[in-house]
Amino acid sequence: MREEASLKHQFLIAMPSLQDEHFRQSVSLMCEHGDEGAIGLVINKPTELKLSEMLEQLGLEHEALDAQAAEASVFWGGPVQPERGFVVHRGPGGWESTLALSDDLYITTSNDVLRAIGRGEGPREFMVMLGYAGWDAGQLESEILHNAWLNAQISEQILFELPARDRWQAATRLLGVDVTQLAGDAGHA
Repeated sequence: MREEASLKHQFLIAMPSLQDEHFRQSVSLMCEHGDEGAIGLVINKPTELKLSEMLEQLGLEHEALDAQAAEASVFWGGPVQPERGFVVHRGPGGWESTLALSDDLYITTSNDVLRAIGRGEGPREFMVMLGYAGWDAGQLESEILHNAWLNAQISEQILFELPARDRWQAATRLLGVDVTQLAGDAGHA
């Protein structure tokens, strides 16, 4: 796949016509996209699990969390490997297993970042999620052709500053469209 055709490091935004219970009105942060398939993290589906509860379940220190971080929701990142954790954060931090998405946006999968967050020494802005969304080779491209998804450049403001409930509409506005006016059927000439 040509790099310019890749959706890596972009938002994948569900079209209004996508009614799959998992991905309806979802926004995914695309981590990988190539000939072998694609991987993304859904950024707007908070769970009832709080960060302090997750850290406690993992046996990690969490007393140094400020009240806002302690009550932050852990997000549902997708249906694949729901036991696997991901931390999307600003700043590199030097963690064991980190993927850079941009100069200031990273995804870390190693527990050292969670330990640091629990001690109050972690990244300044972050989201914790469990699971990921995955597409086999050619599957995402087929879904796009069937009018299921749009893509847009990543907005760190949407990631870290907006409530989860507002992220889907905000992501569609990145494209300069009114999502309520989008047709559910694709046209082919």
